[in-house]
Amino acid sequence: MNKPFRTVYTGGTGEITEKKSRFIASVAPVLSEDDALEFIEQIKKKYWDARHNCYAYVIGQNDDIQRCSDDGEPSKTAGRPILDVLLGEEIHNTIIVVTRYFGGTLLGTGGLVRAYQSAAKEGLSCCNIIEKIKGQRVTVTTDYNGNGKIQYLISQSGIPILDTEFTNMVKITIVIPNDIFADFIKKTIEVTNGKAQITDACEVYFATISGKVELF
Repeated sequence: MNKPFRTVYTGGTGEITEKKSRFIASVAPVLSEDDALEFIEQIKKKYWDARHNCYAYVIGQNDDIQRCSDDGEPSKTAGRPILDVLLGEEIHNTIIVVTRYFGGTLLGTGGLVRAYQSAAKEGLSCCNIIEKIKGQRVTVTTDYNGNGKIQYLISQSGIPILDTEFTNMVKITIVIPNDIFADFIKKTIEVTNGKAQITDACEVYFATISGKVELF
């Protein structure tokens, strides 16, 4: 699966008001159901006086785990709409809890669906969402004659450089997206006449965060 893996890197909180009802969306990254359940309990304690704390979360590269709760709202008017936002935005390993403080006016089923979806979207807009890319971290070892050619290939391909070590040889540690990995290795061998060595291959996810490449 080479498709970018979208997820929340740092959570956040967003809020909307609909006919005097407050909808507060709290968003966090989660790696397991235990993480999700713990976050739900934290929000319930924080907003202990609220009428509803509805939630949805998805966990896994293929959204293997999907859960949602209306927490007392009419069936499928809260949890499912929140879940639909996560699935529609293709955001994984994330939980959204939407807390509602009732404002005195009934919204109806359609109004509730729209409000919970809008709150979920507002919560996500307040988060740092990243795209994790699946790739290979490798070390390319070359002589100084081949260094310029390899650096050109790296630049042309937009491949992140993690580290460069200069001794009697040049060792360049890079992370290559899986979808261009085979082509890059082939070109590296071609431009160095087979002299470059590719070692220490390791499959990782990586993302660029605030201009810096991080591995996962």
